[in-house]
Amino acid sequence: MGLVNERYTARIKRQKRIRKDVIGNAERPRLSVFRSARHIYAQIINDINGQTLVAASTLDKSFQDKKFDNKTIAAQQVGKLIAERGLEKGVKEVVFDRNGFLYHGRVKAVSDGAREGGLIF
Repeated sequence: MGLVNERYTARIKRQKRIRKDVIGNAERPRLSVFRSARHIYAQIINDINGQTLVAASTLDKSFQDKKFDNKTIAAQQVGKLIAERGLEKGVKEVVFDRNGFLYHGRVKAVSDGAREGGLIF
């Protein structure tokens, strides 16, 4: 149990260190990504108002009937979906918040999908 707790606390320390510099406002909201063992979640957040503008995850109804080869492809589709929903709300530019996770694998796939979808980082 000790290793899991150490990993969690290390991620929280990285998250706090990153969050000092990465702040979303009305012009450039924050695209926050959370990765669990099974799913991936993305939100576009305006930190000034404390408001979530758009959210997407692998638990969305649009993903319920789809089967993906692996979780990285699903994460890329979540990135495209968050970009599509963000553009509908008028969000074109975002600040990427990896939430303490390493910029690798599924977290990178979400950002690549969001870029393909039309968001500017």
